[in-house]
Amino acid sequence: MRFEVCYSPGISLEELLHVVHDYHVLVFRGRLRIGREVIDRAVNLKVLARYGIGLDNVDVEYAIRKGIAVVNAPKASAISVAELTIALMLMVFRRLYSLVHEVKEGGWPKGKYIGRELYGKTLGVVGFGNIGSRVARYASALGMKVLVYDIRNVSQEVVEIGGRQVEFEELLSRADVVSLHVPLTPLTWCMINDKTLSLMRDGSVLVNTSRGEVIDTYALLKHVDRLGGVALDVLEQEPPKDECLWKLVRHPKVIVTPHIGAETEEAMDRIAEELAKNIAEAVKWV
Repeated sequence: MRFEVCYSPGISLEELLHVVHDYHVLVFRGRLRIGREVIDRAVNLKVLARYGIGLDNVDVEYAIRKGIAVVNAPKASAISVAELTIALMLMVFRRLYSLVHEVKEGGWPKGKYIGRELYGKTLGVVGFGNIGSRVARYASALGMKVLVYDIRNVSQEVVEIGGRQVEFEELLSRADVVSLHVPLTPLTWCMINDKTLSLMRDGSVLVNTSRGEVIDTYALLKHVDRLGGVALDVLEQEPPKDECLWKLVRHPKVIVTPHIGAETEEAMDRIAEELAKNIAEAVKWV
């Protein structure tokens, strides 16, 4: 199967609306919102292909109703995102950001920031999918105790890595680190809010490499001072412009990376391969 490919990095929504009728397959990343306006203009479109995991920027139901297949690459970036998650935990626990920054500024802060080990701590994994399950395995190998919350019954898989599946409230109240690995849905939108943050222990750490909108920013600002640290690879607004969000980003207990979970050479290659296979398969059926 051969395709004629038009590569348009940085294309705006307005530009896309003017040309989308020419294409049978549209490959896009998370920056563009593929809603009804785009879908209605795409009169020849057969496949919408999300270069990555999340489909929260696509009106999937409407696309399918219009006879358009929607595919993504749900497994390809799992290793990279899981490794970043562990790295963010280590950065918070060992205060690495502050240490590196001060050395670069000419200081030598030995003894100023006393870190903590991950070994023996309890990790709460929220969402036991491709990424969450891998994070749980990595953490178990580091000697962490693992608790898992998922709406599915994954207790057997969790037991196999030495962990235990629990209810959401128990996980929040017992975990030293809470790591979020859920898709953005009506059920997960602002699942970390004032009520659920109140269940987290003082000194515990929150890590989010899923979607920014699963956390209520205003509620997190209210609780951040009593937490041990917060590490975010995703924000509800990227890049941040809202004053409240900037206040969170600049907080000394908060580390933010610019949505780089899948940005490794290996993940990019795997995404391209997995997505190409899924596109080819979808084209056969539409």
